[in-house]
Amino acid sequence: MVSIEYLASFGSSLLTLFETLLKVVGILLIFYGGVLAAGEIILYEVRKKPYSYAHIRRMFTDRILFGLEFLIAADVMVTVREPELGEILLLGAIVVIRSVLGYFLTKEMSEYHFKQ
Repeated sequence: MVSIEYLASFGSSLLTLFETLLKVVGILLIFYGGVLAAGEIILYEVRKKPYSYAHIRRMFTDRILFGLEFLIAADVMVTVREPELGEILLLGAIVVIRSVLGYFLTKEMSEYHFKQ
């Protein structure tokens, strides 16, 4: 028979694994977006490829926003694993900051009227 302590430990380990995976994916998306944007800028400047700064900026912003979503999900996993008041308040602050950042990035994208 499986003990409750074993199941709780397994569940906590599983949440920790998912949390780590979500953080890694979020960070990699943001990093990949930066590398890709830098490469496109170089191609634009050197070879005059058919990219525009607006297009490059939009693609980079999309990847930042997508990466932030993964990081927020990882923070939610931490709070599920350790539901203490301090963790909940920290999660709330992080979600507010990242949501405000996401809002302004989205607003900036719409102001430039990027083509889909």
